[in-house]
Amino acid sequence: MTTSQHTSVLMTVTGEDKPGVTSVLFAALTAHGVDILDVEQVVIRGRLVLGVLVATEGDPEHLQESVEQAMATVGMTVDVEIDAEDGDAARLASTHVLVVLGRPVTARSFTEVARRLAAINVNIDSIRRVADYPVTGLELHVSAPEGEEADAALTSETTELSARIGVDVAVERTGLSRRAKRLVVFDVDSTLVQGEVIEMLAAKAGREDEVRRVTEEAMRGELDFEESLRRRVQALAGLPESVLGEVAAELELTPGARTTVRTLRRLGFHTGVVSGGFTQIIDALVDDLGLDFAAANELEVVDGKLTGQVIGEVVDRPGKAKALRRFAQEFDVPHGQCVAVGDGANDIDMLSAAGLGVAFNAKPALREVADTALSVPFLDAVLFMLGVTRAEVESADAEDGVVRRVPLED
Repeated sequence: MTTSQHTSVLMTVTGEDKPGVTSVLFAALTAHGVDILDVEQVVIRGRLVLGVLVATEGDPEHLQESVEQAMATVGMTVDVEIDAEDGDAARLASTHVLVVLGRPVTARSFTEVARRLAAINVNIDSIRRVADYPVTGLELHVSAPEGEEADAALTSETTELSARIGVDVAVERTGLSRRAKRLVVFDVDSTLVQGEVIEMLAAKAGREDEVRRVTEEAMRGELDFEESLRRRVQALAGLPESVLGEVAAELELTPGARTTVRTLRRLGFHTGVVSGGFTQIIDALVDDLGLDFAAANELEVVDGKLTGQVIGEVVDRPGKAKALRRFAQEFDVPHGQCVAVGDGANDIDMLSAAGLGVAFNAKPALREVADTALSVPFLDAVLFMLGVTRAEVESADAEDGVVRRVPLED
């Protein structure tokens, strides 16, 4: 804390990043016996921006002259502001984190974000890049007015922006709750894997179109899930049990799924799936990805053939939320520290039960109730929502020898 005898001085150093800049600057500051109040540094494409806020009891103009001379010796420019406001308060004022994701994030789209935030009196405190692959991701720490109305306005604006400007703008409260997530539950069909498993099974029976129509009704929330499930499973009656293994082998993971699970496991998260699909197919996926838990429906098999019935309690919309709560209790994780990711109306209760509900390329019914929505086709965007950067992911992968960037289609 400064007193009346202290003067705050903000120094912003810019120029080509090189070794020694920081040591030269702080040697000059040491000679003047200043107290360090705040430091921030960023390097963008080899250009350094280093800000240091200090408190001095001496002559601030003498300090300015010394710093300018020191920075000149290393070819850097410095801007000095005397009687600068203490940045500590501004840093503590951040109330929310916005993550902007796009392929690409254009200047026009980011301008729209900045304008809309300003229009609802939300200030951008800091910006950092969290990803350059497979999407561009920018993380904004912002300060918004307090109160439920301000929260609702910010959520409403980001939702509208995402739909209008073609980039995802997700918002979450700052604080310990954001960094305390410990369990992530994924839906399977059209989330962890591409496509709908039951439609793949129905294709083996020549009834794919019929089953797809029922699936779409259920995912839009127009049909009770349990009813839709039983109608679709009936279409599988008579199929040989061997088709289950065939379909399991044909599953294609959503791009980024393996990276997402691998990274979450490194960070100590418990990961698993809660699905309206079928255990006979999902068990292989659980083993492949090293998931910690799974809940799904079980198809009845008699004499080596599917009967067109499911066994036991159906994992439907309420059942998904029930399963999330059960796994949270099993791993001793509070609901507020759980994340749920899904795409359909049958995921509504599960996402609502989690501390963070993420609608992934979701139907409108789910997007309306989710905490945030992603429309990019890469599941690892979930990591960026949690504050994990692409650089951190690839650094960890490099240690395990699995770094790989797959060329992306335009």
